[in-house]
Amino acid sequence: MQAEVSDLLGKAEAADQANIPDGMVIPDELALREKRLAGIARAKAMMAARAKEHFVREQAEYEARMAARAAKTKATGKKPGGKPPAPPVEGPLPSDQVNLTDEASRIMPVAGGGFDQCYNAQAVVAAGSMLVVAAEVVQAPNDKQQLVPMLNKLAELPDEFGEVGELLADNGYYSEGNVNACDAAGIDPVIAMGRQPHYPPLDERFAKQPEPAAPPEPPKKPTPLEAMRQFLQTPEGKKRYALRKQTPEPVFSIIKSVLGFRQFLLRGLDNVRGEWNLLTMAWNIKRMFTLGGAI
Repeated sequence: MQAEVSDLLGKAEAADQANIPDGMVIPDELALREKRLAGIARAKAMMAARAKEHFVREQAEYEARMAARAAKTKATGKKPGGKPPAPPVEGPLPSDQVNLTDEASRIMPVAGGGFDQCYNAQAVVAAGSMLVVAAEVVQAPNDKQQLVPMLNKLAELPDEFGEVGELLADNGYYSEGNVNACDAAGIDPVIAMGRQPHYPPLDERFAKQPEPAAPPEPPKKPTPLEAMRQFLQTPEGKKRYALRKQTPEPVFSIIKSVLGFRQFLLRGLDNVRGEWNLLTMAWNIKRMFTLGGAI
């Protein structure tokens, strides 16, 4: 009986060994799975912390909107139209995600549609020289939140760079708060207040244009937003804003297509910021070499 049991055990060990793939080391596999479980636990903790931050911010915005509705009701005696804003949901949402490879990156919409794991690279480009004078990388996909931090970077530039007199930006940076921030910094804002179609139909392009109406009478004491709106409607304002399309866009296009930089190679926000600073320095060196040949 003892011999038969030993024989059966020997057969079982042989069967177990036969089921293990070649090259697999069980202790290493167990360590790998423990590492993955620890990463998942860390990701859950990060999602909970992010959700808490979002809830605090969204709750403040919700209370502000409700207070504005209450003030409007009190002033007019009528209930505001439309549905009241929904209160924010506390805690992580089912759609919340954390990238286990680079937890500092974020899911952002990309050109052409769809989403990808990204960072948001910002650059301030001088209109005359096309040199990058300020650069930053952030985790937020919304550009509206980036204008004030970039204004702060411009304020830190040495006096030898001269003064910033005007800021050109597309509709993604438009908000009344950003216009007021430019005005407070002594900078004239020229920010698009709406999206413009790139390719109008031929009939529309070559249609006979009506006689231009007389420009509206400017307000006597315009707010910064009213002053910018008035300026954008003038021929000079349209001419100034057109410079935006030929200033930062070529810089990003050349960095992607000529320098061949299509994606960040490092992980982590600090590392990516260093990579973007190095890349914009390379662009400036290349651009200064071109400008030197033109002198």
